Formats: sequence, structure tokens, C-alpha cells
Amino acid sequence: MMKINELISLISARTGSQINQSMLADSLGITRQTISNRIKNESEVTVSELQKAEDFFNIKLLDSVNPIYEVAYIDYYTDVFASCGNGSIVFSSEKTKLPVSTTMIKGYSKNKLYSMINATGNSMSPTIEHGDKLIVEHWNGDQIQDNKIYVFCYNNEFFVKRLSKNIDEIIIKSDNPEYRVRTISSKSFQDLILIGKIVATVKSLD
Repeated sequence: MMKINELISLISARTGSQINQSMLADSLGITRQTISNRIKNESEVTVSELQKAEDFFNIKLLDSVNPIYEVAYIDYYTDVFASCGNGSIVFSSEKTKLPVSTTMIKGYSKNKLYSMINATGNSMSPTIEHGDKLIVEHWNGDQIQDNKIYVFCYNNEFFVKRLSKNIDEIIIKSDNPEYRVRTISSKSFQDLILIGKIVATVKSLD
């Protein structure tokens, strides 16, 4: 059986919205403090509670025998900020492990490395908003996939942008039309450090 944090991740994945502790408490008819205590105690969810959550959120959590879920524990770098704007500097690299439903991660594989960072700025709005948490699939030498969103370092600053690659340049695009398209010439390719591709956006961790 799954634990409370795992249930929150699963409901978030099935509904397409980030579910917080208060919303889960409402669905189960208990207080948020009870949810918080159960998370600390790592208590498991009962079948009847899964059924209550199914009814409340109008989703399917149970098959005929067991809940269908898989959770990955990924590193969340709490003080790492990647800019959806004009660039920001990493202040520290403190991290914590967070449980995330693998159904939230596009193309999830146990053989890939993932981490979570924070987004700042509005250049990728409305796709990514200021304060969103971004799950990054770390780059392993693959070719840049045109028009996918990447996090990268350039001139000692971190950015989150859509990238496309031509023979002699990399095109950098924002989703917010207020920001102009930029390019990096082949002569400056060595100055770009590709960290990874954005494979999920998390609106809240509460």
C-alpha cells in the first residue's frame, strides 16, 4: 500500500493539477494536521481512503486488486533558480529528496537521472510561471530536440528556454512574446552547458 505523500503525487498525476495536503484532507474527511502527522509517521493509506479520494476527485486510483502507481524519489535543489528571463545565478546547491509520481514525468525511465529546480521570471509564461518547480531530465549527450524546453548555463547564468539547433547556430526562444528570439553562433557553442530537458512542471509542493 502507498503512503500519504505517494497518494498526493498519484492524485496530482491523475488530475493534472498539483494537489496539496489540505485538498487531500478534505477528500478524506480529516484535518490537514492529521495529514501532516501521518506524513511524519509514514503511515499507509487504506483502501477505503483510496475509494474516498476516487469519489472526491472523480478519478480512478484502484484496479481490481492494488493501486497502480510508481514513485521516483528525486533531488530537489531548494536554492537553485533557473531563469525564465534574463538569467539568474545559482546561490547554493542544498537539496532534499522528494517523492514524485512517475506518471508526471514525460518519457520516464529508471535509467535516466532527474532533479527538480525552481523557475524565476516570466519569459516562458504561460507554459512556465515564476515560482514553478521544474523537473529536469539530465542531458546525457543526446541531440537537442527542436522546440523542447531546456535548462542550460551560458556565460555563468542559468536559463530555461526553448532550443532549436541549426548547422551553425542554436536558436533560443521564449514563450512570452515580449522577449525576442536570441541565437548562439557555432563559435560560442563551447560556452553553452546543456544541463537537461524540462519533462514536468509542478505548481506547488504543499
